[in-house]
Amino acid sequence: MNIPILMYHQIDVPPPRGSKLRGLVVHPRSFAWQMNMLRMLGYRGLSMRDLEPYLSGKVGGKVVGITFDDGYQNNLLNALPILMKNGFTATCYGVSSQLAGSNVWDHAMGIQPKPLMNKAEWLQWLQQGMEVGSHTRTHADLNTLDVATATREIAESKTELEIALQCEVRHFCYPYGRMNTSLFRLVAQAGYKTATTTHRGKVHAGYQPYSLNRIMIARACHPILFAAKILTRYEDRHA
Repeated sequence: MNIPILMYHQIDVPPPRGSKLRGLVVHPRSFAWQMNMLRMLGYRGLSMRDLEPYLSGKVGGKVVGITFDDGYQNNLLNALPILMKNGFTATCYGVSSQLAGSNVWDHAMGIQPKPLMNKAEWLQWLQQGMEVGSHTRTHADLNTLDVATATREIAESKTELEIALQCEVRHFCYPYGRMNTSLFRLVAQAGYKTATTTHRGKVHAGYQPYSLNRIMIARACHPILFAAKILTRYEDRHA
């Protein structure tokens, strides 16, 4: 059984044409029909926590993982009501040093700051049955760091989120999707159960848990393409 894990960033009105990373901002109306389509096709949208038994092969069924990178406030404001309406859960990967902060890692590229969830907002996310995962302490490119620094980014982000939000953090996401086999060991040692990448494709029971493929859903994803991403065996690598 192949399982799609969807990757989103922001759920908001996209910025003007020509804006950098505009494709990563999905309009709330688009997100709404996407979640509705999943439900109509008979799929359950699940957080990584709720997806665990499917990834281990303990149970089977028509399921889709739903993930959000970075922890944008608009995930809470615009995505949460749609997820709840459809009875879905989702994982949002937070940057532990930026609770109530912004996407500081994008500022040097000329991208406008967008608010990230503060502690109270993360708690609201959790209270509605959603999950918090880790996206390192600072959104660092782990491939560029020495082992000691990478270890701190991976392990301390888990600890900081768990202390701040009083929840277990079981799942990790590599910033920029960049990883290597040495990082798998560090993620496992930190106590995470899975780690997701930006490598395109689906996963299946028994798949390497610290190198999980995902399917990016971009701003311009139309209904036929979205359905193809879910229903076909392999993802369109040019989407």
